[in-house]
Amino acid sequence: MRLSRMPRVMLALAAAGSISMAAHAEDTIKIGFIDPLSGPFAATGSNGLKQVQFAVDTLINTDPPLGKKFEVLSYDNQISPKESLLQLKKAIGDGVHYIMQGNSSGVANALTEAVEKHNSRNPDEQILYMNYSAVDPALTNEKCNFWHFRFDANADMKMNALADFIVSQPEIKKIYIIGQDYSFGKAVAAAANLYLGEKSTTIEVVGDELHPIGKVKDFAPYVTKIKDSGADAIITGNWGADMLNLAKAVNQAGLNIPIFTYYAAYDGITAAIGESGKGQIFLIHEGHVNPAPSEALRDYHKAFKAKYPEGDLTQFRIVNALQMLSQAMKDAKSDEPGAVARALEGMTFTSISGDELTMRADDHQLTQAIQISVHTDDGIEFDGDNSGFGLKTVTSIPAEKTVLPTTCQMDRPS
Repeated sequence: MRLSRMPRVMLALAAAGSISMAAHAEDTIKIGFIDPLSGPFAATGSNGLKQVQFAVDTLINTDPPLGKKFEVLSYDNQISPKESLLQLKKAIGDGVHYIMQGNSSGVANALTEAVEKHNSRNPDEQILYMNYSAVDPALTNEKCNFWHFRFDANADMKMNALADFIVSQPEIKKIYIIGQDYSFGKAVAAAANLYLGEKSTTIEVVGDELHPIGKVKDFAPYVTKIKDSGADAIITGNWGADMLNLAKAVNQAGLNIPIFTYYAAYDGITAAIGESGKGQIFLIHEGHVNPAPSEALRDYHKAFKAKYPEGDLTQFRIVNALQMLSQAMKDAKSDEPGAVARALEGMTFTSISGDELTMRADDHQLTQAIQISVHTDDGIEFDGDNSGFGLKTVTSIPAEKTVLPTTCQMDRPS
């Protein structure tokens, strides 16, 4: 008789366990981080994951929205759009309703379409996509959708500001554009040609080429072309291993001209450039580093370095995204993605650096101040790669001067 009752007891215990697990799951808000954690861009993705977890631990879970702490789950997409879609399915299966991704606009284009399709088919299991660094302008223009929010300035916004700076340098007459052969690299090249053409009648683009992403080990042949062109400066959107290898080739060739970049810092790049890039490498980016504009940001930066001595606080937009997400949940009094999305639309938020951020409702593009910085060891409080070199702000562009029109025609759920 006892044997016949055992299965019932076990079933009851299993059911109780399931209820307990479900209740536990509901006590946290799961954030799915989908980015490269292996392969040539692993350093970028892994450092981003540390920054997400640190922000969650120190800024969000100390005052959690709705009394629910954020729980970070990581998914390695190997920088592949196809693999990203598989990881998205895993995240959905794990109960994730908020995903974060930033590396590769090719991945972002795949994810934003997949999230929109999933949400239309599964209205009770919706996903919100927090894009912290994929800056293809199309994502908040013709490909915009209600479930996608971008927390970085897009490639056009950055190039518009960078072009103003370049044309203010009278010695620059010839520009060579080089980038990765995918949506972001193409967007950078298109924007450079557009804005330089609009702002100057004296600057000539003497080279404009794309190379395979993540596959070029030796950029010497490309640098030879740049030297032969007589270029006075280079523009590149390269990032990760491609930026590192390009910088090495420029250094080895003794090509001493300004290089205007989007992502030429940290993850081994700052250390590799070192003395050779001093005063030569310029970066257009969001986020202040040297000098830090607020004590809150300075303290946060120091705390991050104490936790991760070999890491760098490279992407302040991760902090902005998570803090704004938490605030949206508080404002909506809900963690349901649709309600949170509506609370994020049009939100104005003061960042840890003291900057005012606005999430434009028309296209879900964040507007914020952006900086142009130079690679140097002069006046550096926070260096990169523990190298003694870092980014020093040359100029800061106010948020209102970064705004560009959008072609987004957003279809909002009823």
